Amino acid sequence: MEKFVKVNFLGASGVVTGSKFLLETSEQNILIDCGMFQGLKTLRELNWSNLPVDVKSIDIVLLTHGHLDHVGYLPRLLKQGFRGKIVGTAPTLAIAEIILKDSAKIHEEEADKANKEKYTKHKPALPFYTVEEAEQTIKLFHAEENDKWISLTENISYRFQYNGHIIGATFIELDINGKRFVFSGDIGRTNDYLLKNPKTPEWADYLFIESTYGNKLHPEEDVETILEDIIKETINKKGNLIIPSFAVERLQTLMYILWQLYKQRRIPNIPIFIDSPMGNNVLDVFKHFPNWHRLTTEEYYAMCNHVNIVQSYRETWETIDDKRSKIVIAGSGMVTGGRVLTYLQQLIDEPLTTVLLVGYQAEGTRGRQLKEGVHEIRFFGKYYPVKATIKTIESLSAHADQEDLLNWMKTIKNIPEMVYLIHGEPTALDSFRSKIENTYGWHVKIPKLTDVEKLII
Repeated sequence: MEKFVKVNFLGASGVVTGSKFLLETSEQNILIDCGMFQGLKTLRELNWSNLPVDVKSIDIVLLTHGHLDHVGYLPRLLKQGFRGKIVGTAPTLAIAEIILKDSAKIHEEEADKANKEKYTKHKPALPFYTVEEAEQTIKLFHAEENDKWISLTENISYRFQYNGHIIGATFIELDINGKRFVFSGDIGRTNDYLLKNPKTPEWADYLFIESTYGNKLHPEEDVETILEDIIKETINKKGNLIIPSFAVERLQTLMYILWQLYKQRRIPNIPIFIDSPMGNNVLDVFKHFPNWHRLTTEEYYAMCNHVNIVQSYRETWETIDDKRSKIVIAGSGMVTGGRVLTYLQQLIDEPLTTVLLVGYQAEGTRGRQLKEGVHEIRFFGKYYPVKATIKTIESLSAHADQEDLLNWMKTIKNIPEMVYLIHGEPTALDSFRSKIENTYGWHVKIPKLTDVEKLII
């Protein structure tokens, strides 16, 4: 009987988000990641479509990490009939649980608000999934150890390998009939503030590698000095510094840097407000999984005690009404939703406000619009003039850049039969393809959404 693996590229193919890769084999069907599309409206609308495969035939989902664009479609998968196991490392599942519950709550609140204030074309507006559906999904979670081969069948096994990026993140190695499939997930950076350096693969017959920064090198920025200068400038003009932040890793990194700057007496004791219910829960994940990061217990508690944690929506408004110069770190990182919108609604038209963007801003997001200098921005059904100063720090990204990606691949001892570039915008993908071909001479493909590759093994 012919042995094959059919790879279905159901997301993060020709685009950055929506990670989903289905491997159909004669023994089991394995879905790597199950994320939401983010960014452009045309992409976001794809989230509402059923997958073009038989979802009931999927046996297992393996998660590289807990970000929304890798786990956010899971409740919809259940709606379409999936009943298998959802497997990841323990911290990945802890992060995924937080993110699914939080996003479900936001989906419900936004649908309710849109219906009440009648700024929706849909009658009625429906949540993408509910809190109850998120909780049903979480019941299928199953934690497995890092760095250990797990047998699925006689001829298929898999292993999670530490990958930096965010707490719990891994790349996934699959051995199928003696061939090694490697899915990079999102690769972290070396010398990260909070995380250890990523491990690297030693063998890959088929490599599926992210390309988010495939055409870029992170700038050599002195992040501490940039932050110090922005904070001093904010205090001098008696304004507010608003930092939209991803709740996982970015928020904790910012807390750590700000605490270090204060400890070194480089900034005064300016009030710092953390307004991200999800971010607060992620702090607990850091506490429960100390082996997955570099912070000592003492550093963790000192960092947390240095900031004000906003616990309720009432406290959000109290923070807005606080007349002192302050730093507000609030979700979400690409300004697509969350508490940061409430702050921007009140403060983005103030020339004394500074908005600091500190991570990747996907095409079609409000964060990308602000970065590109729009004069007005729309949320909650209205346009608001942008009079605030918009600044960016590129080098706080949790993604490996082109050089990091090439170094991550360098330890592979064989010549892969094929390298598939995923998780990238078209210019990044094409640039990275050329770089890999010129550096290593390997065969490279750039799959598109819904492409299918049948590999004889």
